[in-house]
Amino acid sequence: MAKQTVAEQFVEVLVRAGVQRLYGVVGDSLNPVVDAIRRHRGIDWVQVRHEEVAAFAAGAEAQIGGRLGACAGSCGPGNLHLINGLYDAHRSMAPVLALASQIPSSEIGTAYFQETHPDQLFRECSHYCELVSSAGQMPRVLQTAVQHAVGRSGVAVIALPGDVAAEPAPERASEHALVTRRPLVRPGEAELDALTRLVDAAGKVTLFCGSGTAGAHAEVMAFAERVKAPVGHALRGKEFIQYDNPYDVGMSGLLGYGAAYEAMHECDLLLLLGTDFPYNAFLPDDVRIAQVDVRAEHLGRRSRLDLAVWGDVGETLRCLTPRVKEKTSRRFLDGMLKKHAQALEGVVSAYTRKVDKHVPIHPEYVAAVLDEEAADDAVFTVDTGMCNVWAARYLTPNGKRRVIGSFTHGSMANALPQAIGAQFLDRRRQVVSMSGDGGFTMLMGDFLTLVQYDLPVKVVLFNNSSLGMVELEMMVAGLPAFGTGNHNPDFAAVAEACGAFGVRVEKPKQLRSALRAALKHRGPALVDVVTDPNALSIPPKITGEQVSGFALSMGRMVLEGGVGRMVQLARSNLRNVPRP
Repeated sequence: MAKQTVAEQFVEVLVRAGVQRLYGVVGDSLNPVVDAIRRHRGIDWVQVRHEEVAAFAAGAEAQIGGRLGACAGSCGPGNLHLINGLYDAHRSMAPVLALASQIPSSEIGTAYFQETHPDQLFRECSHYCELVSSAGQMPRVLQTAVQHAVGRSGVAVIALPGDVAAEPAPERASEHALVTRRPLVRPGEAELDALTRLVDAAGKVTLFCGSGTAGAHAEVMAFAERVKAPVGHALRGKEFIQYDNPYDVGMSGLLGYGAAYEAMHECDLLLLLGTDFPYNAFLPDDVRIAQVDVRAEHLGRRSRLDLAVWGDVGETLRCLTPRVKEKTSRRFLDGMLKKHAQALEGVVSAYTRKVDKHVPIHPEYVAAVLDEEAADDAVFTVDTGMCNVWAARYLTPNGKRRVIGSFTHGSMANALPQAIGAQFLDRRRQVVSMSGDGGFTMLMGDFLTLVQYDLPVKVVLFNNSSLGMVELEMMVAGLPAFGTGNHNPDFAAVAEACGAFGVRVEKPKQLRSALRAALKHRGPALVDVVTDPNALSIPPKITGEQVSGFALSMGRMVLEGGVGRMVQLARSNLRNVPRP
C-alpha cells in the first residue's frame, strides 16, 4: 500500500476542519495538492480564472456559511494574486486558510525562477503565516493555521514548497484535534456592574450597532425596549439589526440616512455594540460612550471611551438587560423616531418623481425594483462604489437575506467573486451580484467560471460607463472628472457569447420584466442596465471635517437619494408614538 504524501495529509486536515472546496488556479508547485484533491471524495477543487477571485470566493463562503473557507495559489506570481482578496477576508473577519505554494525548497533564497517569500508577503493580511520546510512539520503548522483562522476570525497562510508536498508523510503522524467553532465571551462582573451604572445614570441612551450584532437581534431589541433607546446601525450592521426593529433610526456614516446621526449626538450615553465604525468624524465627542466588542483590539480605537467591555454583544446584553432599571419615558425615543420619519419623507420624493420614465435609468430605481423582485432569502454581493449606496438605501433586510461586500477593505471588483463563493455554498439559494461596470470589467474573466460550473448567479450590472465614486472624489477636490470614463460593450451580448443568459435594459419600462426573466433563469444570467451617471449621493450630515477625504458632489448635481421601503418601516414605527 502506497504511503500517504504530505499533500494528501494536508487535504485530510482541511476536510477534518470542515473545508468543502479549495478555490484556485492550478500550476507546478501546487500540483501535488490539487492531485490529492482529485482523489479525495470529501473536497472539491474549484478552478477560477484569477487567484484574486479565489480569495474573494473563499472569504464570501466563510462569511455566509460561518465556517472555514480555503483558497490556493501556485508559487510566485500565482499566490501573489491572492493578496487583495485575502486582505478583504482578513479585514472582514472571515476565517480563511490560504495555501501559498512555494518553489523547490532547495532553491529558496537563490533568486530562483518565480521566487517570492509568501511567509513574509502575507504577514500584514493574516493572523498566522508560516513556511513548511519539512514533512514532519506540516501537520502541526497546518493545525495552528486553522486554529488562528477560526479562533481569531481572519486569514492564515501556509507556504508549502511543491517538493515537500510530494514527499511521503511520516508514518506515525499524530492526528490533532481541531477547533472549528468560536466560544462565547462573557464580560466580567465588574464590567457588567460598571455598564449597568452608566445606563441607569443616563436619561437618554442610543444604541449604534455593527456586524458584531449578528445573531443578537432579539437581545438588542429587548434591551432597547427596556431603556427606550433609538437604534442606529453601521452599513455592516444593517442586515442584522434593521429588520423587525420598532426603534430603528437609520444608518450613520458616509452612506447614511435618517436620524441615526442626531440620535448619537443628542443622547447622554452612546452604546457602540459590535462595531468598529471607522469614521470618527460622525461620532460625538461630548457624550458618554461605552463600547462592547468581542475583539478587544477594537475597543477605543475609534473614539474616546468611558467604558470598554470585552464580550459578545448577545451574551453581554443577556447579562445586562435584567440588571438595568427599566426606563419609563419614551420622550427621547419618540422624538428620534419622528425625526427619522421626517428625514426619510423629505428625500423620498427624489426616488418617486418620474423615475419610472427617466432615461438613462435612475440607479435608485434599479435597486428598488431588484429589492422587490429578489427572493426573501437572497444573498446580495455588492461592488464597492456607488453600488454600496444603492444597496445601503434600497435593499430591505428581513433576517433571512444576506448582504456582503468589501465594506471594510473597500476593494473594487469584489461582487462577482464573492457571488461565486456564496453560490457554491448553496446552489439552490438565489445569489445576486450588484456590480458596477468598473468592478465587473476588472475581473470579468471569471464570469466564465459561472458558465463553466453552471452557477446560477444573477449579475445585475449598474452600467453608467464611469467610475462614479471616483468622480465624486474629484469634485470634492475641485477637479474636473478625468480618467473615469469607461468605453463599454453590450455586456448582455458578452454574456450570451459566453453561454449565459443576457439582457440589456435601456428604458425603465423594460426593467422589471428583464429582472424577472433573469431571476427565473436556472443558470447564470446578466442584466446590463444602462444607468444615469449623474445620480450621486451625499451623507445625511455634512461638516467641514467630513468633507475632507469623502466623495461629496456639488449640491446642484446631487440627488440625496430615495430610501425605498425603509420609509414604510419608519411610518409603521410612528404608530407607536403617542399623538400630542
